[in-house]
Amino acid sequence: MRIGELAEASGVSTRSLRYYEEHGLIRSTRTPGGWRDFDGSMVERVVMIQHLFAAGLRSATIAELLPCLDAPPEERTGVMERLLAQEIARLQAKRRDIDRELDTLRALREETALSGEVGTVAAAQPAR
Repeated sequence: MRIGELAEASGVSTRSLRYYEEHGLIRSTRTPGGWRDFDGSMVERVVMIQHLFAAGLRSATIAELLPCLDAPPEERTGVMERLLAQEIARLQAKRRDIDRELDTLRALREETALSGEVGTVAAAQPAR
């Protein structure tokens, strides 16, 4: 299947597919005319890649995970579980950072509220 057909079947842009191929996430062969030719199984793989990106994973991590996902469960070595645990810890730390930033902004809003109008439009207006 050509890149446009894969894009249509997976709902992913051709630009993204080229990026995935450049980073080793998907593979193609070349026709004698130089066109990319993708195996039909790449549709499912591209959808999986999209899910992994949506989960906040980076392309380098996805490249490490894909061989684990391709392997039968009895041949998996624990690498996938370790990588997923690391990503969960990274995202939890990111959430803690965001929560801390939100707490700081809420406290600032409360400290600077005019006449105790916390959370109202008046309190959200910039000082003049």
